[in-house]
Amino acid sequence: MIHCACRQESVDLVYHLERNFGEDEVSFHYFRTFEELLETSQRFSLDLIVMGGASDFTTELKLVRSIKQNAFLSITPTALYHPSPSETTVVTAYQNGADEFLIGDWSQTLFGARLKMIADRSKRDISVNPSSMLPGPALIEREIERQLALDQEFAVCYADLDNFKAYNDYYGYYYGDRMIRLTSRIIRDTVFDLCREGFVGHIGGDDFIFIIPDNLVNRICESIIKVFDTLVQYQYRPEDRKRGSIVTRNRRGEFERFGLLTLSIAALTNCNRTFDRAAEMSQMLADLKKYAKSLPGSNYVIERRAKY
Repeated sequence: MIHCACRQESVDLVYHLERNFGEDEVSFHYFRTFEELLETSQRFSLDLIVMGGASDFTTELKLVRSIKQNAFLSITPTALYHPSPSETTVVTAYQNGADEFLIGDWSQTLFGARLKMIADRSKRDISVNPSSMLPGPALIEREIERQLALDQEFAVCYADLDNFKAYNDYYGYYYGDRMIRLTSRIIRDTVFDLCREGFVGHIGGDDFIFIIPDNLVNRICESIIKVFDTLVQYQYRPEDRKRGSIVTRNRRGEFERFGLLTLSIAALTNCNRTFDRAAEMSQMLADLKKYAKSLPGSNYVIERRAKY
């Protein structure tokens, strides 16, 4: 399924795009404002953003800039179409971050190939985790640095599944990957439901990062854990769920009993505004995560002290 966000004025983009992607199943989502686009992106993993029209493109150029300045939306390829734009408009669009600008009469073959190319390139982007389609390490670091530059209070939260290796070994990689995708969805949906300006990223494996205002840490972490603990039990066979554990080999190759998956969250706030770089926060988060994982069950811990 290809999810395409469209903004069209005086141009029937959908007609052309349906023909371009005729062999693929495409879902079109319409938007007029940046807020509507952001809300759509939080509900669907967008593959392409296309804006078309015959106006002076003032609104579209502003939208492109907003899209590329947003850490979550910036990973989605953005294309513009105008039958006869000025050179200044085209140059400004690329300067604002547009990935493609289609000009002239719609060429079914050429324009279709160019749009498919940027959509495919996005899917191969190393900054996006293929399992969750969330921003990866490079974009996570960039977002933390951006938050630090704003000089305001925020929290970086590191979420990690407990006993995931045992679950993955016991049920196999297919169910392990499905568990990763479920966890990413729980975190993503909860964060965006409670904090529209939040950020969610996927470090890799069963490790996730979300960045939220400091005053929302308790509410969001509690909500994530509540939903996770409710749903995770249904990722087990009835007999394992009833027993509350599985038996599989540990890292030493010995059989060991493991409880059901739990979620540990380490939250580090910048309320003292003492951090200068993302690397400083990363080091403290790693230590805090170890402590969180040492506690029983799903839990979260908050570190509000200055850096060490």
